[in-house]
Amino acid sequence: MPVATPTRRAALPVVDAHAPNGAPVDHAAAAARFTADEPRTDWHDGALWFVREKRDRQAASLPEWEQLRELASQIKEHTLSHLDEYLIRFEERATANGIRVHWARDATEHNRVVHGILTAAGSRRLVKSKSMLTEECRLNSYLAERDIDVIDSDLGERIVQLRGEPPSHIVLPAIHLKKEEVGETFHTHLGTERGLADPQALTAAARAHLREHLLAGDAALTGVNFAVAETGGFVVCTNEGNADLAAALAPVHIASMGIEKLIPRAEDLGVFTRLLTRSATGQPVTVYTSHFHGPRRGQEMHLVLVDNGRSVQLGREGFWRSLKCIRCAACINTCPVYRRSGGHSYGSTIPGPIGSVLTPGMDLKRYGALPFASTLCGSCAAVCPVKIDLDAQLYRWRQLVADAGHAGVSKAAAMKTTGWLLARPRLFRAAGAFGRLALRVLPARARRLAAGPWGRARDLPPAPAQSFHAWYAARERAGGAAGRGEGPGA
Repeated sequence: MPVATPTRRAALPVVDAHAPNGAPVDHAAAAARFTADEPRTDWHDGALWFVREKRDRQAASLPEWEQLRELASQIKEHTLSHLDEYLIRFEERATANGIRVHWARDATEHNRVVHGILTAAGSRRLVKSKSMLTEECRLNSYLAERDIDVIDSDLGERIVQLRGEPPSHIVLPAIHLKKEEVGETFHTHLGTERGLADPQALTAAARAHLREHLLAGDAALTGVNFAVAETGGFVVCTNEGNADLAAALAPVHIASMGIEKLIPRAEDLGVFTRLLTRSATGQPVTVYTSHFHGPRRGQEMHLVLVDNGRSVQLGREGFWRSLKCIRCAACINTCPVYRRSGGHSYGSTIPGPIGSVLTPGMDLKRYGALPFASTLCGSCAAVCPVKIDLDAQLYRWRQLVADAGHAGVSKAAAMKTTGWLLARPRLFRAAGAFGRLALRVLPARARRLAAGPWGRARDLPPAPAQSFHAWYAARERAGGAAGRGEGPGA
C-alpha cells in the first residue's frame, strides 16, 4: 500500500475506529473537540439535515411508504428467525452458480480468508469498493502489512484513505470535510493545483487517479447490500460505478458480506431497493444496482460470509432486531447528537444511533458511553426504513451499562441520586422550589456553573412562577376551570 504523505487536518479531532489501545471511548470529550469548531459544527449539522429533508420528500412521494416499511420489517424479522436455513440455502445456490463461498467467524478469519484468496491468485493490487464490513475487520491495514496494495475506489473512501482517517459516516465517508480540505488533500497526494476547491474539477482529478488503479487492479473486493437465498446471487448498490468497473475488469472478484444481509426471495428485493436509497440520500434509486449471480468466463468469484459477533447479537433478546439494519444511515442523518458531534467522536466503525446499538455488544466496557450519545428523542426510530426500535434499544443498553458499572462515577452517582429523589415526592417538590429560587437570585455565571456541562453554552430559562404539580393541583381544586389555557410558568 502506498504510504500517504501526512496531511494537515485543520485541527480536526479524529478517533481511529477500533484503535488497538482498547481504551474506553469518551464520546463526550471527543464531541467537545469537534464542537469547539463552531462553524464546522453548524455546517456539518446543516449538511446532514439537508439529506434528511431530501429523504422526507422522497418518502412523502410514495403513498405506500409505510406499507413498504412494514413489509421490509416483516421480511427481515422472518429471515433472521430462520437465518440458519437461509444461509445454507444461499450457499448451495451460490456454489451451484460457480461462486466459491467461504465462512468467517470473526474479523481475523475474514482477513485471513481474503489474504489467502489473493495469495493463491498471485494478486498484489486490490481495488476495493466501499465496504463498512471491511472497515469493521480492519482489512486495509491487515493487507498492507502483508505487502498488498489496497486502493479504495469510492471517492469519499479514497479521500479519507489518503488522509489516513477512518470514514466518519457509513454512506458519506468524507461528510466531515469541506471542499477546500479535499482540495488540499488532492494537492498533497495527487499533485493538483494548490487551492483547487471546485467540486467538478476535484471530481475529475479523482476520476483520472482512480481509473489508473481500476485498470491496474488484479483483484476487486466489493461489499454486498443484499444477497438472495432463492437465487444464490447478490446485489451491490453504488452511485459511482466503481464497484461495477472494478468487478468487471479484475480476474478475481471477492465479495465480503455480513450474514444479516440475506433476504429470502428475489421478489423481496424490490421492497428494499425502493427503501434503501430514498432513506440514505433522498434519491429515488441508486445510479447502479448491480446483480451478481456468478463469475464471468475466466474469472474467479468468491463470497465471504462473516459473522463477527452477529450471531451473538441475534441471540440477545431485546437487541436482535438491530440486525434488520440495511445500512442506509437515515438514523444517523436525523440524529441531533451525530449531526453536532461528528462521526469520529463515536470511536467505532458505525457511528450514530445504529452504531450505538450494535457496538456495545462487542465490548461493553469500551463502548459503554455510546448508548448515552443520544437524546432518546425517537427520531432515529421514526425514519428507520425497517422499523428498528432504536430508541428503546439505546435505553436498554444504558440500563445494562449502568448495571455493569461502566457508566462512570459521576453519571452513575447522578442517576442514582435522581432515582432516589424521584422516589420521594415531597423531597422532589422541595428540590424544585429550591431550584426555582436559585434561578431567580443567582447571577447568570453561577447559574451556568450550577447547571454543569449542559449550561455552559446555554442561557437557562427563567424560573416559572410555580411548579407543574402546584399549578395542576390548583386547577383541580377549581374544578378544572382555573388556569385553563395557561401553564405553570404563566
